[in-house]
Amino acid sequence: MSEHVLIERDGTVLTIRLNRPDKKNALTREMYNAMGEALSQAAGDDGVHAVILAGGQDFTAGNDLKDFASVGDRPAGEPGSAFNFLENIVAFPKPVIAAVRGYAVGIGTTMLLHCDVVVASETARLQMPFTRLGLVPEAGSSLLLAGRVGVAKANWWLLSGAQISGAEAAASGLASRAVPDNEVDPAALEMAKTLAALPPGAMAETKRLVRAPQAAALAEVMAAERVAFGERLRTEEAQAIFASFLKK
Repeated sequence: MSEHVLIERDGTVLTIRLNRPDKKNALTREMYNAMGEALSQAAGDDGVHAVILAGGQDFTAGNDLKDFASVGDRPAGEPGSAFNFLENIVAFPKPVIAAVRGYAVGIGTTMLLHCDVVVASETARLQMPFTRLGLVPEAGSSLLLAGRVGVAKANWWLLSGAQISGAEAAASGLASRAVPDNEVDPAALEMAKTLAALPPGAMAETKRLVRAPQAAALAEVMAAERVAFGERLRTEEAQAIFASFLKK
């Protein structure tokens, strides 16, 4: 586990909480591994009926750019911790509730497409700035986002990297509901407990049925995104952008 990922238990509800506040919860390879391990363990624990993904003042500022900048030091095609985490959350059979405050950037927004419930602060700042970083979408967002918010908004958000408020995310269907900032964690816990109290077998089967029609297409799209993302990480264009950001 990572010191920057805290695991909390409240009855049958498990909370995976990001805890790197000085970096706005920017995600490192170790944090991805810790989150993936926590999900894997929770999937096999009959005492866990629902999982909350949360941060603190910020959900997450996305991938730590130092990891992006150092990709050239690792072999091409090496399994990526972020993509492994995404595979874990896609396959997770129990309800996942996201509690989103502050920044939710990059994968901080795209992972929400795989959560069953998203509670966002009205003032949360969601963003998918892939093109601004010389990158491409990931987490199946090039497929799933349009189905959630419509083609026009999905195209604009992915192409421009525009910032989205939590209120707009809820109005568009990306979030389940938007609440005042101080109500995010209590609302997420209340909804998680509601789902955790229902029959777990029926919950798992319902989740499977809801996702089944897109499962094959999603797997294909995520595999293609993974290849394209890895290739873009190593381009001069992207590396120059990372270097510029890190100098700041």
